[in-house]
Amino acid sequence: MTLGVALATSDTTNYVDATVELARQAADAGVRSAWFGQRLDYDSAGLAAIVGREVPGLHVGTSAIPVFGRHPLLVASQAQTTQAATHGRYHLGLALGAKFIVENAFGLPYERPIKLLREFLTALRPLLEKGTADFHGELLTAAPNLPTKVPGAEPRVPILVAAMGPQALRATGELADGTLPYLAGPRTLGEQIVPAITEAAERAGRPAPRIVAFLPGVLTANVDKAREKALADMAFYEQVPSYQRVIAAEGATRAGDLAAIGDEKTVAAAVQSYYDAGATEVVVTMSELNGPEDQQRTFELLGSL
Repeated sequence: MTLGVALATSDTTNYVDATVELARQAADAGVRSAWFGQRLDYDSAGLAAIVGREVPGLHVGTSAIPVFGRHPLLVASQAQTTQAATHGRYHLGLALGAKFIVENAFGLPYERPIKLLREFLTALRPLLEKGTADFHGELLTAAPNLPTKVPGAEPRVPILVAAMGPQALRATGELADGTLPYLAGPRTLGEQIVPAITEAAERAGRPAPRIVAFLPGVLTANVDKAREKALADMAFYEQVPSYQRVIAAEGATRAGDLAAIGDEKTVAAAVQSYYDAGATEVVVTMSELNGPEDQQRTFELLGSL
């Protein structure tokens, strides 16, 4: 499972049906995994369960569920249900989220995010591994008095974190299975992210971490139009400090500058550059940028790779 796509649709009739059909197209083209962001509309774990069950063989993942406003017990229940539904093809992605969303949408203070991440992961791992936990932290408690194991949720759901800063990478290397960096280009990946998380995992005596790199890109002949849309659609990330840092570290000024847009050679070379920088898996996002025909062409290219 080394090459996948992040899926989103503009369908206004039935989002779930449209996403299942899109996932079928990707799988038929040879793409190995489909990933779903957690927004404020659909539930990403629920969508992953449906897609994974409807499209046999396709791995599915969330990228990523914020830890603010969630509890490890509920996330463990969601993750195990999705793992059982997909017969072991689910990958749980978690994130710290953005301060302005957490505070504005949830009404929660965005305080001590690294401490919360550490406690969340410390509580979540035994819930997924053993079906119980007895964790009493400063910020949360997870001590269920009923079993939490879901029959059929095997193997244990892998835990990935959208970590890019030094402290988040340290916590992820010590307590999770890998990271899901987005907008961290090859330079940032190779010089900062891979060394930091690998060192943390080694110190904690854990296996080498998965590096699931997310690359915005689309195969298209209309490069200027697609680039203009990428700059507009990805401007949201320029408001988030963690993304601001990795965009700048890559030598770019706009998030959309990091999208791989062009012909087969351009997109394939971009994908390879992420592997060369240490990615164990690459997920192409924003493939819908220039319409369904170019999206299908992108699926086919990724399948051929």
